[in-house]
Amino acid sequence: MTVIREAAVAGQFYPANAIELSTTIRVLLDEVHALDAPPPKALIVPHAGYIYSGPVAATAYARLRPHRHLYKRVILLGPCHRVAVKGLALSSADVFRTPLGDIPLDKTAIASLNMPEVKVFDATHQLEHSLEVHLPFLQSVIDSFSIVPLVVGDVPADTVARVIDALWDGPETLIVVSSDLSHYLAYEEARASDEITCQAIMNLRGERIDHDHACGATPIRGLLLATNKHDMKVTTLDLRNSGDTSGERNRVVGYGAWLFAEDNGT
Repeated sequence: MTVIREAAVAGQFYPANAIELSTTIRVLLDEVHALDAPPPKALIVPHAGYIYSGPVAATAYARLRPHRHLYKRVILLGPCHRVAVKGLALSSADVFRTPLGDIPLDKTAIASLNMPEVKVFDATHQLEHSLEVHLPFLQSVIDSFSIVPLVVGDVPADTVARVIDALWDGPETLIVVSSDLSHYLAYEEARASDEITCQAIMNLRGERIDHDHACGATPIRGLLLATNKHDMKVTTLDLRNSGDTSGERNRVVGYGAWLFAEDNGT
């Protein structure tokens, strides 16, 4: 029997109707004027409701469109919002379901993670949105792929880096780190805080990012440590907040998108 992790936030963070969802994503992607670029190896992408962070997420996912045949596996890491976990949590499901269809889990890759800090803990996946909201975007820009979904809890960043490095593989593997930035600051204060985070990411200085700067600080720091072992170029794709996308500027949430690709010297 196939074990299914059902969509938890369809109809809340994004449309539950498949046609409406596909249309929403297509409109967001079509608004991005993506330049020719090498295939991304890793992305940092926000995970709020599409009305808030969807335009920022689209600036990252639009970069995958020209390479939709390349990717076969996505390593997806995001912070825990619902059920706390020590370490990194895998899922025992066979597929993750969205209104656009089912995505299989890469059971071979999951079985290879023989680390005490990595364990199956379905409770933290059941209602977690930080991974789920990326799946419809990925289904819209990649032809066929499996996932390794990891909810990142209380764990050192270097452990996250070891997990990422163990799953790094070749160009067919994409790494997606899910994170929003500052939370509930006034507009200008949020912009200043998020600019500090942006500079830390661009300079691969993860130690400068804490959970006041980004809810996904731990997976971000892990990714930055992992990329230090590889010859990667970091590009900021977008840096906005909910005051830019939804209009309310008294208490905003920050969003950013970054792309990591092999540095070819250009």
